[in-house]
Amino acid sequence: MSCGGILAHGSQQLLAWFGGRGFKGTLSNWKQKYRIPIPIGAIGIFTEFFGSIALFVGVLTRSFALGLTIFMLVAIQKSHWEYGFFLARRQGEGSGIEYCLALLLISLALLVGGGGAISIDHLVSN
Repeated sequence: MSCGGILAHGSQQLLAWFGGRGFKGTLSNWKQKYRIPIPIGAIGIFTEFFGSIALFVGVLTRSFALGLTIFMLVAIQKSHWEYGFFLARRQGEGSGIEYCLALLLISLALLVGGGGAISIDHLVSN
């Protein structure tokens, strides 16, 4: 999975890295622009940040894959759907669902298949 891409976005939202708004700024923006309640937004930010790390090391793979699947569905519906399919159309304009859809499908695959033979989940379960 593109854990690095998810972690980068989570870092923007939680820590204000890479030009992001940080935790308070992101929650405020989501509440105003998308009418996402603060507690739900906080869960989304933590899921995106910590979930990407957990998926990378293979811990609680299915749980975080479910969380990221839901997160991507919300992102597609609230933020990207209106811009169509393709990632980038014009500078300064929003992006379509292409990347979020890819992450959603990868999350679904991890949800169904788990972390695999080299994951910590697998080592613990055997």
